[in-house]
Amino acid sequence: MPFGDAQPANSFMLWIDSVGGYWVCLADEVIIGQPGDRERVGDKAVADVPLLADISARHARIRRDGEGYVIDALREVRVAGRRAEQSMPLADGNQIELGAAVKMQFRRPHPLSMSARLEFVSHHRTQPASDGVLLLADSCVLGPKSHSHIVCGNWRREVILFRYEDSLFCHAAGYFEIDGVACKNRSRLQTNSQVRGEGFAFSLESI
Repeated sequence: MPFGDAQPANSFMLWIDSVGGYWVCLADEVIIGQPGDRERVGDKAVADVPLLADISARHARIRRDGEGYVIDALREVRVAGRRAEQSMPLADGNQIELGAAVKMQFRRPHPLSMSARLEFVSHHRTQPASDGVLLLADSCVLGPKSHSHIVCGNWRREVILFRYEDSLFCHAAGYFEIDGVACKNRSRLQTNSQVRGEGFAFSLESI
């Protein structure tokens, strides 16, 4: 999905000052597997969430299905300790195990949003490295509260990223800057935008 002046892309990095970096996926379904050559567009062996781990190139698929999420086991997958033979629904707090060693926790913290987060439980990380994976549906909340999709403990207020048509927008109370330009309430983001406001700062980076 394109946004701003970017070429079509289904993922980007979200770097949040003093918090960390998050791999953001925009597609309704993502493949988790080993890293491949991301320049080979259309190659089905390329994972949307590439993990540096002893797993298959296409190990599992996570997809938004109606009002929730489902994981499809393409190779060995366990959810909450149970082996997934084919497809299993995911609930907030479920631990996902891929192969013998990869462990992640599925979180859907905000009851009014379809967006979800994958937290790393084992030492494995994406390539490039990130602190977690955000499955961005229509909107997500960055902020200090526990129901935020990404908890930013030192922030004074919430910031919302939301999708409209083929664009990604930022919404925050009052004034903030995007790429040095003053904005109020909400404004459109570009692929590599830098955002700063009172008490918060983050940037987007192409993968």
